[in-house]
Amino acid sequence: MLEVERHRLILSAVQERPVATVQELVALTSSSEATIRRDIAALHMEQKLRRVRGGAEALHPPQFVGLAGRTFKVNETANAIQKRAIAKRAVELCEDGDPIIINGGTTTYQMVHHLASARLQVFTNSFPIAEHLLHNSKNTVMLSGGVIYREQNIILSPFENDVTRNFYAKRMFMGAQGLGPLGLMEADPLLIQAEHKLINQADELIVLVDSTKFKMRSSLILCGLERISTVITDDRIEDASARMLDAAGVQLIVVDVQEEEKTAKKTS
Repeated sequence: MLEVERHRLILSAVQERPVATVQELVALTSSSEATIRRDIAALHMEQKLRRVRGGAEALHPPQFVGLAGRTFKVNETANAIQKRAIAKRAVELCEDGDPIIINGGTTTYQMVHHLASARLQVFTNSFPIAEHLLHNSKNTVMLSGGVIYREQNIILSPFENDVTRNFYAKRMFMGAQGLGPLGLMEADPLLIQAEHKLINQADELIVLVDSTKFKMRSSLILCGLERISTVITDDRIEDASARMLDAAGVQLIVVDVQEEEKTAKKTS
């Protein structure tokens, strides 16, 4: 990861919480501890953040603490072509009339561009997904209730008795912070709590992750591999990751990124 991108992620992280620890920033940027400490020192000297013991804090700490992990805006630009190809393939699994859940995220968001002519019942906790489908499709859209976390553009509720319990889905489509032998990983306990409720409402769990997510790790496990029905990823997935999914009985769908790159060049 380039230094300028690391610095952008670090500055975004310290704006979302009172203190971002070195270990949190290591996980967020997939960098070494030494690199993060140098970045913090440099940004401290530039008066863009304040270095504190074990991490960094914003010069003007937020009144409202956000979620751990990268922001929607930052994530949206990472591996964009892979995400578009994965999302396009995911939509091909849907049939008109299906009730589905689309969890908030930058990969799942790319599904909206291929749902314009669909007639689905869509439940989502993503404000931008709901807004796009509302204005650009005839799908029935239902939003979960709760607090809108602006940086992630996601709606989460801390309450058990929310509308989630009243929606059944044939399939749930979701991304993740990481995917490994222990299962799906996320960065924030509130995300884990909300996504557990969504997963329990769907027959099948379809995971949309680009190949870099197989190298990402987090301390929080959302669910084991046995709960996942299908993983859709790009053709840069390593053989070891493919074997891991096969051993767990997870269906693997690999998309051709080159085709999406050709399409992107034609439309640019």
